[in-house]
Amino acid sequence: MSAEFDQELWSRWRLVLGKAAEEQLAQSGGGAAAVLTLTDDERIMDEALAAIYDDTGGAESGNAGAAGLGSGGRSAGSGKSAPRLAKWLGDVRSLFPEDVVSIIQNDAMERRGWKQLLFEPELLATVKPDIGLVGTLMSLKGKIPEKTKETARLLVQAVVDDLKKRLDTDIRRAVTGALNRRQHSPLPSLSGIDWKRTIQRNLKHYSAERRQIIPEKFYYFDRARRSKEWTIIVDIDQSGSMADSVIWASVVGSIFASMPALDTRVVAFDTQVVDLTEQCANDPVDMLFGIQLGGGTDIHKSVQYCEQFITEPKKTLFILISDLLEGGSQAGLIRRMREMREAGVRTICLLALSDQGQPYYDEGVAKQFARDGTPSFACTPAMLPALVEGALKGHDLPALAEKLTGGMKPL
Repeated sequence: MSAEFDQELWSRWRLVLGKAAEEQLAQSGGGAAAVLTLTDDERIMDEALAAIYDDTGGAESGNAGAAGLGSGGRSAGSGKSAPRLAKWLGDVRSLFPEDVVSIIQNDAMERRGWKQLLFEPELLATVKPDIGLVGTLMSLKGKIPEKTKETARLLVQAVVDDLKKRLDTDIRRAVTGALNRRQHSPLPSLSGIDWKRTIQRNLKHYSAERRQIIPEKFYYFDRARRSKEWTIIVDIDQSGSMADSVIWASVVGSIFASMPALDTRVVAFDTQVVDLTEQCANDPVDMLFGIQLGGGTDIHKSVQYCEQFITEPKKTLFILISDLLEGGSQAGLIRRMREMREAGVRTICLLALSDQGQPYYDEGVAKQFARDGTPSFACTPAMLPALVEGALKGHDLPALAEKLTGGMKPL
């Protein structure tokens, strides 16, 4: 094993285990660690990691924990901490990959209680915008001082713009594709040719000599933009555990609301119901600032409220985004969802709309939904366009959900 490899290996373990592990590393390396040292960049990385993951012996408060940042010290301190935390954030962003930055940044707020330092605009401007941070700002919404609100809004706007960029094209393609292909038009249009139907209807005109199908008639999709052809209702659980889902759902709702073919309603609920349709259509950032994470949950009340927007059940898609931890009438919720489905409404329950994996949820309610024809499963944002397209086209939603989740049956 080369000396260069020894240095690299030792450095990696030293950064993972911290300064307290140096003696053990030296013993395991036959004393070699005694002459091995961290580079300048590695030393800065070590200090940044130690500030979050080492036992400092200090208080967990934002000011106490942050005071020693960048100094390599382990004791609590006092005085203005924001400049040191800003330096720490800068070090983290310059030395770690983006996905790691988000993890470290969120751990800093959760493990060291530094959320209140986000109230400083000069500090907030240095953090990496991500969904986790937006969720934190939403939970602190009522406490953010006036001097920080504009900076917070710009940060949320950056995250929303990024999410819209990721989803907008695919969702629009899915919706327009599903709706345009449901009707045909006698008006010729090269871009609107329904090739599949044209070929199927003209197979009898196949010329063996030319090895070609000579169409007798062409079929065209109706490309006319129809207004409010479908109603889509997005009902969002705004309890604290649903932060990521709320952010994604707000962005998705704003995309739906911008499409003339859809009559979109966006509702958020805890124990109360708030209709956010207008804010969502105008500005999803306003919508996010209109949501207050936390509190109890009355899903039944929200579903009851949403029923008033169902005027044509067979042209309605109802998307409930919730962990189904019902604090209201569970029996009433199950009954209303079943009746909605029986009336012809296309119903889906997303236990989470995020990239974070399987959420905690009420399995009993989810299984009853499934028995009544409403598939319930965690959905990544990348899966959503295909799910919406399938729903609008009238596909079997439980089967489609199973296909999208890689063969893992939804509840």
